[in-house]
Amino acid sequence: MSIYQNIIQSAEENKKLLAILIDPEKIALEHVPHLISRIKKSPATHILVGGSTFDGQNLDDLISGLKKHCDLPVLLFPGGFQQISAQADGILFLSLLSGRNPDYLIEHQVRSVPYLEQTRLEVIPTGYLLIESGKETAVARVSQTLPLSRENIEYVSQTAKAGEYLGKKLIYLEAGSGAKHAVPIEMIRRVKDALNIPLIVGGGIRSKNAIEEAFNAGADMVVIGTAFENDNTFFDV
Repeated sequence: MSIYQNIIQSAEENKKLLAILIDPEKIALEHVPHLISRIKKSPATHILVGGSTFDGQNLDDLISGLKKHCDLPVLLFPGGFQQISAQADGILFLSLLSGRNPDYLIEHQVRSVPYLEQTRLEVIPTGYLLIESGKETAVARVSQTLPLSRENIEYVSQTAKAGEYLGKKLIYLEAGSGAKHAVPIEMIRRVKDALNIPLIVGGGIRSKNAIEEAFNAGADMVVIGTAFENDNTFFDV
């Protein structure tokens, strides 16, 4: 079964998925075994790898190290076309639908094609929506785009639905790394109601309770990164 088919099946069965986001700039290769030991003690179902400012160096080594110690699917979550590794299992092929910078709508995607064609990565078209979170995030700074207002839930819902109409297989609502505020619960609910494809939610989620709230609102997959990085006991009972 493909990674995407598994996501679809999990959504149909209301089996919630949890992804740990690893920023390659924040993890040294020698620390990978310890990181994996923590992930194995968590309820994680997937690993995402990527970052807004990462230059791609040592990405193959990092992913090889992750896969050596862990059987979870490893998906690339690229901030640009440089962040492609054949060592991963798949890639969230992101298009920044919340912004109007053509580089992040289509240019990076075009430039990634020669690299992707040399791999067997499962490519999953994903509509990526950056939501205002109380601070400028790295995504906004690097992409030179403004996030969508957290108050204009209807417009966010329409943008997500437009992504589905364009053929995206996933929609990702993102508050951004280190966000002050997570994606609003009512926004998650409204977007989920509008979609016929799975919904991923990440950014600014700092507690197990916040994860459950996002799940209950309709997220099919929740992504955590900073909170897990900063707290060795995040998933402890």
